[in-house]
Amino acid sequence: MNHYTTLSKRLKPFQLVKYFAITSLIVISTVTIILLFIYSQTAKNLQLKKSEEYANLLALNLNHQLIVQSIIPSSQKSGQFKLVRNKKEYENMDRVVKSALHSFNIEMVNILDLTNTISYSFDKKLIGKKDPIDSLHQKAFSGESASKLYQSGTIKDFIFGMPKNSKIITYAPLRSGKPFSDNTDKIIGIIEITQNLTEDYKRISGFKKLAITTYTVLMIFLFLILFFVVKRGEGIIQKQTQERIRLKEKLNQAEHFSSLGEMVAGVSHEIRNPLGIIQSSAEHLKSQADDIALNTITGIIIEESKRLNNIINDFLNFARPRNPDFNSCSIVEIIERNISSFETQEDKQRYIINQHYDDNLPEICADANMLYQAFLNILINAMQSMPDGGNINITIKKNKNILIIYIEDEGEGISDHTIGKIWSPFFTTKKKGTGLGLGIVKNIVEAHHGKIRLENRRIKGAKAIIELPVSQEI
Repeated sequence: MNHYTTLSKRLKPFQLVKYFAITSLIVISTVTIILLFIYSQTAKNLQLKKSEEYANLLALNLNHQLIVQSIIPSSQKSGQFKLVRNKKEYENMDRVVKSALHSFNIEMVNILDLTNTISYSFDKKLIGKKDPIDSLHQKAFSGESASKLYQSGTIKDFIFGMPKNSKIITYAPLRSGKPFSDNTDKIIGIIEITQNLTEDYKRISGFKKLAITTYTVLMIFLFLILFFVVKRGEGIIQKQTQERIRLKEKLNQAEHFSSLGEMVAGVSHEIRNPLGIIQSSAEHLKSQADDIALNTITGIIIEESKRLNNIINDFLNFARPRNPDFNSCSIVEIIERNISSFETQEDKQRYIINQHYDDNLPEICADANMLYQAFLNILINAMQSMPDGGNINITIKKNKNILIIYIEDEGEGISDHTIGKIWSPFFTTKKKGTGLGLGIVKNIVEAHHGKIRLENRRIKGAKAIIELPVSQEI
């Protein structure tokens, strides 16, 4: 199973949650918008019903005022019933109508007689004209009020529920009084009242628009939050999965190296005994031989045997690292031992070792011999990076319960190509060497619950930074 398959399986449950959340958000948004339109339409219907009831009340009041103040008085004077006879009666009716409807939001009032002829109107040009008889007029003549909504605008206006003009026309029966009929409910005409609902509908549409806009902004905000949470969740899961994969690979690699180390350790152990015999035999032969050529050959055998023995020691130290024997010891004394070991070497004079130690450095709990070997390997690497000689700076500082050791050289530093491989077993850039030296150093430092890292200096050279705890109370 490859890494992509593993990652896909880890992300699949989270993706289902993500899709469910997004789908729920879309469904909720759709339902909410539909409900907003339903509520908006309900509000319009309520406004229409309210306006219709409002017009009926006005019509009843106007009916009463017309009968009492206009129609009855004029009919009693002439002795016959008629809505309007002359200019004076029209002016009297106009006064009564406007007085009765004063301060009410009415756009137009028409009063029609039984022949459907307009006897009175706010617009004098309509007087004397006939309205075409339709179902609303017939309903009013039969004694029931009726209303109709008239709207105008473009197709776009109607699609978005915001027509430019909205009017409601109410037709109410005009009833006579007792002096003219035994039936007080006799219908003598129609009162036609027109109300302009444009502003009311605009307010409703404006509220709907505001609600939709607010909800849309809110949904976008929630979607962005959801998107951020989902992306962050995916990133965390992906990172965790990659970390698990990396740890698994590291574990597999460790198991592989462990098996390889066991094999190398076994082979090295078997080689060491005959190698020791070869070396001791060569040394004995050299001590007994007088031939110069034979002495040269035995010297080569002894030298190569020692080098091969060092390689075997490296293999054994890496494959079977021993546990530290913790005792109180001084880092400064261990470093001084390392420096003293170079005093006998012929090329020592080419290297200058500068020491910078904090005052009152505490002793630490460690295995002095193992640390000696670790520092020795680092110093040898520093010298090998400067074949023509140079300065090596050793600095020791204390930071709380940690001692930090800096070992700096003036060599070529670590290339970008090799910096990621320096801790890999058997990796080396030298012509001679096993590539296990830094691995052994790392094992020793980590066995002391410490840390080590290598990096390039700002100026020329490389720097090893070793952190060791003063005590081993982990």
